[in-house]
Amino acid sequence: MSGATSSAPSSVVGGVVNADPDVLIEVRGLCVDYGLGDDAVHAVVEADLELRRGEVLGLAGESGSGKSTLAYAITRLLRSPGVITAGSARFAGSVNLLSAGQRELRGLRWNEIAVVLQSSMNALNPVLSIGTQFSDVLRAHRPGMSRADRQARSAELLEMVGIPADRLSSYPHELSGGMRQRVMIATALALDPSVVIMDEPTTALDVVTQREILEELMALRNRLGFAVLFISHDLSLLAEIADSIAVMYAGRLVERAGASAIFRAPRHPYSLGLLSSFPALHGPRRAMEGIPGSPPDLRNMPSGCPFHPRCGYALDRCRSDPPPLLELDAGARAAACWLQDGRVAVPAELARPAAAPPAAVPPAAVPPAAVPPAAVPPAAAAPEAEPTGGRS
Repeated sequence: MSGATSSAPSSVVGGVVNADPDVLIEVRGLCVDYGLGDDAVHAVVEADLELRRGEVLGLAGESGSGKSTLAYAITRLLRSPGVITAGSARFAGSVNLLSAGQRELRGLRWNEIAVVLQSSMNALNPVLSIGTQFSDVLRAHRPGMSRADRQARSAELLEMVGIPADRLSSYPHELSGGMRQRVMIATALALDPSVVIMDEPTTALDVVTQREILEELMALRNRLGFAVLFISHDLSLLAEIADSIAVMYAGRLVERAGASAIFRAPRHPYSLGLLSSFPALHGPRRAMEGIPGSPPDLRNMPSGCPFHPRCGYALDRCRSDPPPLLELDAGARAAACWLQDGRVAVPAELARPAAAPPAAVPPAAVPPAAVPPAAVPPAAAAPEAEPTGGRS
């Protein structure tokens, strides 16, 4: 293994209530089990997460990594036998989401925190028109709104997601899959929430429709200013639309960083494996390398780091000691990996610089008067032509 050894980082501190007004959702030490006793499945283990105002936070990982469970626990939408066993989740620094009563939760859901669930296209009532379903939402949460105002707001919501208002009279079976998904997004935005949680919102849609919906979603975020927790197994998609990304494996957060930082320079072997599972569209050809093995049984986790049985960089320490989430780059990112604790040389693939190297300025682009003739290297004055047959 090669690469420079970084300075020793510190552990992420959890359990402190954040007074930052820009933090809308703050999760500390959250643990979620399915079932009780020795047979319990530990679906989420000591998760720490922050979602800031106007931010798109991507939550990535394989199926079964705990992404959806974490989101449902935050919003108290867990179904039995799901149980929140530890931790805290707060909205806007003051509302404790885990201890709030049903009346308080009803006031927060859809008004402040909306959710677009997995397979949400199937959540529409097949025997009610789209307009009736919009009206039901508005009547339940805005009882003072008149019928005319509800009709006008419903038309506005449809047009907001690119569907003509005359489709309010349509039934779900009369809409395409992409249109039904847009209707669900419009329903989530009906009450102008501060946070929208989107759980795999483009699953089962073709790539063209996915692109259209994501572009519309980002345009709406820029226009309305809501924050998004975007859950997906597609790390390459999140790298394109998210501001920051948190990666989950076996119920644990194993890396968090800015989206471009994770895409260009992952610090955890699991993140590297996810990125290596996608073909490169640019640059030299390379063989795709999937992650060997399968995710662990959450009822019988391996000792030490949960990823070490599938990791090609595993150390002896990884097999016995579970790594904490270690702060890196002065707190700008974190990774739960012993390779990043400053004691060993970091593999080159996990030590790449996060920032792209600055593009070289062609000599012809520099104004002649700005550079004295003596400062121009001889090689820059007349670059040699590339020989025929060279790399294109």
